[in-house]
Amino acid sequence: MTYRVCFVCTGNICRSPMAESVFRTRIEEAGLQSLVEVDSAGTGGWHEGDAADPRTVSVLDEHGYGTEHIARQFQSSWFARLDLVIALDTGHLKALRRLAPTEEAARKVRLLRAYDPAAGDDLDVPDPYYGGLDGFEECLEMVEAANTGLVAAVREQLEGRAA
Repeated sequence: MTYRVCFVCTGNICRSPMAESVFRTRIEEAGLQSLVEVDSAGTGGWHEGDAADPRTVSVLDEHGYGTEHIARQFQSSWFARLDLVIALDTGHLKALRRLAPTEEAARKVRLLRAYDPAAGDDLDVPDPYYGGLDGFEECLEMVEAANTGLVAAVREQLEGRAA
């Protein structure tokens, strides 16, 4: 049975496609690609149908990640098919939990940086959209740092299903 993860930011052109790309790579490196489905979306539909921000693509390419991405808006009905919904900041977390049709669905929503023990209390990945390339680099560093814990958590969930 496939484990489904969706990363969510505001417009689905910067942070969430970056997180999706990094996580997909880490899942492949862990040999879990046949068990895990990964995608991303935005809380809003402003960029629906657009490719990822060119700065996101540039930073991902520079660090050996690829992305073929088309932005879309998260839909409440998706909770039924998803196992884990990863919010990139607390605003997204709140919006997604409000959108959740049930308490069970709301419990599927987690903050990405909660999987990084070094993050401390600051669990938001800042939005790099209005800044320069350095903000996208910083975003990638935060995303990468959280991925070790996220992959371990997903692996644990998968093992729990097999038991």
